[in-house]
Amino acid sequence: MNREYDVIVVGGGHAGCEAALVAARMGCETILFNISLDTIALMSCNPAIGGLAKSQLVKEVDALGGQMGRIADKTAVHFRLLNASKGPAVQSTRFQCDKQLYRLAMKAVVEKEERLHLRQGLVERLVVEGGRVRGVVDQTGVFFGGRTVVITTGTFLGGLIHVGDVHYPAGRAGEIASLELAASLKGLGFEMGRMKTGTPPRLRASTIDFARLVRQDSDPDPVPFSFTTERLREDRLPSFFSATTEETHRIIRENIRFSPLYAGAIQGVSARYCPSLEDKVMRFADRKSHPVVLEQEGLETEEIYAKGLGNCLPPDLQERIFHSVTGLEQAEIMRLAYAIEYDFVQPTQLRLTLETKRVGGLYLAGQINGTSGYEEAAAQGLWAGINAALTVQGRPPFLLDRSEAYMGVMVDDLVTRGVDEPYRMFTSRAEYRLILREDNATIRLMGKGRELGLITAEEYGLLREKVRRIEEGIRRLTSIRIFPVEETNRTLAGLHSAPIKNPVTLFDLLRREEIGYDDLSRFGGWEAIPDRAVRRQIEIEAKYEGYIRRQEEAVRKMKELEGMKIPADFDYTAVPGLSNELKVKLIRVEPATVGQAERIPGMTQAALTAILIVIKKRELEGIKN
Repeated sequence: MNREYDVIVVGGGHAGCEAALVAARMGCETILFNISLDTIALMSCNPAIGGLAKSQLVKEVDALGGQMGRIADKTAVHFRLLNASKGPAVQSTRFQCDKQLYRLAMKAVVEKEERLHLRQGLVERLVVEGGRVRGVVDQTGVFFGGRTVVITTGTFLGGLIHVGDVHYPAGRAGEIASLELAASLKGLGFEMGRMKTGTPPRLRASTIDFARLVRQDSDPDPVPFSFTTERLREDRLPSFFSATTEETHRIIRENIRFSPLYAGAIQGVSARYCPSLEDKVMRFADRKSHPVVLEQEGLETEEIYAKGLGNCLPPDLQERIFHSVTGLEQAEIMRLAYAIEYDFVQPTQLRLTLETKRVGGLYLAGQINGTSGYEEAAAQGLWAGINAALTVQGRPPFLLDRSEAYMGVMVDDLVTRGVDEPYRMFTSRAEYRLILREDNATIRLMGKGRELGLITAEEYGLLREKVRRIEEGIRRLTSIRIFPVEETNRTLAGLHSAPIKNPVTLFDLLRREEIGYDDLSRFGGWEAIPDRAVRRQIEIEAKYEGYIRRQEEAVRKMKELEGMKIPADFDYTAVPGLSNELKVKLIRVEPATVGQAERIPGMTQAALTAILIVIKKRELEGIKN
């Protein structure tokens, strides 16, 4: 059978959907494979999108024309702004979604996309000729030709589930694992490893005593993820808080030998930042309790996601543990908690485009690169899908650096530093986080989405109008001066702000922490701005102007290093003074720039200087010749 496509995407999770959609929208004939078409975009774990540092990724995906933010807005049932009392650099939106509505809404978009074909099937083998991928073979032996292939297998690649002493191959509970594809990648010579994650139990809502729990309702006036969303749905579901007890911890300590995590049955590396319940109890012996958050998985289901109760103990012990938690004494388990191990490819084997160095035209995105989380996966999927399409079209690659986007930070971290545990995005990873806020993602990136053809002229026009209003608002405030008269200082006192002794502008006043944009209405010349996003940007520009300028100066210096290219054929073994360890790392990573080389773990200033000297010497010799 002859099937030829521009882009083949293997895996229909969050990475796969974004990769397939952008490739098709950029004009490529694309096919998306998933083991079951009924589980496209299924939320395997938490029914939520966003969170600390993750919302920045969602909004960046949206600004570039991706889909995750739009679907989250359409299906969200609980809304929170995290770190609301802190500065804008670390504020993050989190939406709890209806799990099934999210899946169905994304599936509908994928199905209706022109040039995007869907195929239910298990891809078992990559076909590689002359160092380039030529296509894939499915479990029925059918060959599908592809100019590029994007693999987004999530936890399915060599997946193995653990519940007590029972271990069985699966991509997630109830679904088969992708074993032959894992063998195919190993056969191609990729360096691979094992990671471990898990998911908490799902409990039946009608068997939970919610009256004994602390209720948390949504924020009253949430801001959508997508710049295209005009209105969020009105349905709202609360979350509930409980905690483990000393009895919970006693049961775990006395039976820890039955955990495959402690019995040595699990070889995969767990994430330090998201330990399972038995791991928390054993590692933090002084803690009397750990939080438990109960989140409803949808409007029309009894299933409750019990965050904080993830473990891989036997079923009978799981039941005893859950019943020891306040409010869960009679709780009925609908789905057991479990741990899952899966294969990943060490991402230092990738180029910054997420194309593999070993096989041309082959791209990897999501958990196969050692990452964790829906949002990290979606961002990589979009990145890989765009670059696969650009390769097909013979166009330059799409790259963002660390000063332009959180996804630029993530990709650089993966490719340059590699992973030794599941990688999760944190605000602390982004050294320029004050200029990489979730509130300015559209301003930062929509122009690039427009250049790629993923943003319409109408959408881009709306952004330009928004930027115009921000600039106009700042100009107006900087042009209006107030004077240190009695009335002015009396007004400032009413705002709990210090008096002025010299003339200042309204923009100067807005720099004060205690004064917001609407507070300036008490002074002459102020004009109302209905758009809260515009007001928000004006406030941030005023309050953080000095910090932003300092970060922009740091970015300028970083760009100088990023602009210094390292030749593709550069011989690190010929650089005097480099340690053998650094030579191995440099040869493996193949940094494209001096800036990337500087970020390789273990790099020293002396070693970097030695590399610069050899590069300069080569340039001079080239000029002479």
